[in-house]
Amino acid sequence: MRLESRFRWLPTPFRSLLLFVVWLLLNNSVSPGHLILAALFAFFIPVITFPFREPQPLIIKPGLAVKQFLIVLYDIITANLQVALLILGPVKKLRPAFVKVPLDLTHAMPITILASTVSLTPGTVSAEVYPIPESLPPDEEPTERFLLIHVLDLDDEQALIDTIKQRYEAPLKEIFQC
Repeated sequence: MRLESRFRWLPTPFRSLLLFVVWLLLNNSVSPGHLILAALFAFFIPVITFPFREPQPLIIKPGLAVKQFLIVLYDIITANLQVALLILGPVKKLRPAFVKVPLDLTHAMPITILASTVSLTPGTVSAEVYPIPESLPPDEEPTERFLLIHVLDLDDEQALIDTIKQRYEAPLKEIFQC
């Protein structure tokens, strides 16, 4: 992968800045030696690792991303309360199940964010995304992808699928334009 000339020396400027600041914070020092070492890390690590990066979709709507973050945070808090009530209640009422959620997302980053969002929400865990691209023959793209989710207490499978697709997947498609 060839970089444009303007990005050759600093391919990921935000990552470089983050590396610089994190190094100084971890060492709790702004001595000349740490400043030089932080600058070297901030410069060389992104340059060396850039060829290994896969292109990812850009965040097109950062305002929607912030709104989605707040929605997920709210869902995490309310799901914690719901799971606490389920666990404190009779165990016989629990109906654990696996659910296949069809995915419209195609890029790895939004799929990873969706799987992480589901796993962060108590009561649900992302188990797998399939088919796994490595398991397919070379040069063949999967026609359909699914996210396998384990649910602690499943009442209505289709309602859960619709909620995940509308509440989490649809905004991710908008945020990343994919």
